[in-house]
Amino acid sequence: MRCLNVALAERSYPIYIGAGLLGRVGLILPLLRTPRIALVSNTTVAPLYMDVLVKALEKEGVGVTPIILADGEAHKNWQSLNLIYDALLASRCDRGTTILALGGGVIGDLAGFAAATYQRGVPFVQVPTTLLAQVDSSVGGKTGINHPRGKNMVGAFWQPKLVLADTGTLRTLPDRELSAGLAEVIKYGLIRDLPFLDWLEANMDKLLARDGEALAYAIERSCANKAEVVAADELETAREGGRALLNLGHTFGHAIETGMGYGEWLHGEAVAAGTMMAVELSRRLGWLCAADVERVRILLQRAALPVTGPDLGAARYLELMSHDKKVIAGSMRLVLLKTLGSAVTHGDARHEDIVAAIDRCCHE
Repeated sequence: MRCLNVALAERSYPIYIGAGLLGRVGLILPLLRTPRIALVSNTTVAPLYMDVLVKALEKEGVGVTPIILADGEAHKNWQSLNLIYDALLASRCDRGTTILALGGGVIGDLAGFAAATYQRGVPFVQVPTTLLAQVDSSVGGKTGINHPRGKNMVGAFWQPKLVLADTGTLRTLPDRELSAGLAEVIKYGLIRDLPFLDWLEANMDKLLARDGEALAYAIERSCANKAEVVAADELETAREGGRALLNLGHTFGHAIETGMGYGEWLHGEAVAAGTMMAVELSRRLGWLCAADVERVRILLQRAALPVTGPDLGAARYLELMSHDKKVIAGSMRLVLLKTLGSAVTHGDARHEDIVAAIDRCCHE
């Protein structure tokens, strides 16, 4: 088992990574205010992993209220959030109840938002079961739901008490979901960790083959990178850089997800195509060379990720991107690459360069 710490003073918390952790509820028990958990999962994950966790908790005298939601990004909305509230109220859950998220990023975001807002805040534990959730969405405290006009536009910062990443759950993860998670893994190498990018190029075949050691290392390295960024800029308020740098490819990618309809493209797939747009724009600004762009393209393709976005039209992309949370006073701030391994936030890209980057990455 590997352990990292997200350093947030009195709200610091550990991230445990390893195989067979679902049954190790002794890691969770000391964090409970009362011996009661509301376990939020979905119709895909619950049949696979809920029983193991529930039995282990009940054996320790913890009462569990299961809340099972429909699976998929299309259900990350007010309706699903209200189902959680309904179940919490029906079961008379109080402020001592801990909400536990068992699933991927959608479940983590929904359960976390419920934890942040139910009775003005209750304890929260993340048990992510997808690669994307283990390396990204379960760490850092961002929670929320989608709005028809934009992804993750309604939410709250609410840090978990613990993240328990059982790598054994990746054995049942569909290949497409594994690749989607690799998009976020690759992101860390691109924005701040060039040696990790080199490692990913050397070990991509092992990751796709689900080699346990390779996956555990990639998860730990990714979480270590994110933990450092979050500790320095928890609420994404830094004027330059900071936590916003974790959004490489996301402004373009969120436009893809919203424009295509939530769930048509997986988040990681949209981020991969969006990353190519950001990389191409970085080249047009003179920061990257053609060889850098090709290097990123090849790595994403090796991870079985799309490098071409859907042809929504540049005008539609820009309209959707204008709703992004990084837009400040009408100025669109994009995360771009000065070099491979070094990202910046940039608000001065010319309109025609952004359009050209989008068009190129939708027609290759």
